[in-house]
Amino acid sequence: LAAGFVTRSTPQREDASFAAFYLIALALGVLLVSLRGSQVDLMHMLFGSVLAVDDVALLQIAVVASVTLWALALMYRPLVLESFDPGFLRSVGGPGARAHMLLLVLLVANLVSAFQALGTLMAVGLMMLPAAAARFWVASLPAMAGLSVAIGATSGAAGLLLSYHAELPSGPCIVLVCGAAYIASVLFGARDGIVTRCLRTSFHLAR
Repeated sequence: LAAGFVTRSTPQREDASFAAFYLIALALGVLLVSLRGSQVDLMHMLFGSVLAVDDVALLQIAVVASVTLWALALMYRPLVLESFDPGFLRSVGGPGARAHMLLLVLLVANLVSAFQALGTLMAVGLMMLPAAAARFWVASLPAMAGLSVAIGATSGAAGLLLSYHAELPSGPCIVLVCGAAYIASVLFGARDGIVTRCLRTSFHLAR
């Protein structure tokens, strides 16, 4: 919410303000845990453990995911307009501020629900990398959302398999598979991949 307030009150971009407040809150949390002498494992807090997730955490993730899908379906049009053309949404009297705050609340809720499984750092990677990779393949928002989900789910399964067979921590393995998908998309993506763009340019020059 603080990031949303800064974005709407200053020229700073939302990704920068959100990253700033996220890192401040993360550092403050680690500091408070250290000062209180708590027995909480800081490595588990930062990197999580998918294999240690219990039924309560699974239920929490399921509830947050269901509420998120319902809210996105209910507010899809205002959220899209607020993301791409907030001036137009305000000019027609749309719920711009409410849609913006709803998106931030859903974002934080999903980060919190993913905390135990992936940790605070890994959760951000799993949230951002599939979406960033999908932008190199498709142009429309629904296709991008669907492809992001597919990349995230595939990366989760592949990361768990890699973790099991290589005897490595599960959270970093999942995010590294997501990272590999992102790098492959940057290079070979059908829309704006570096290699794809070079090949397209060479083909046009050859003609």
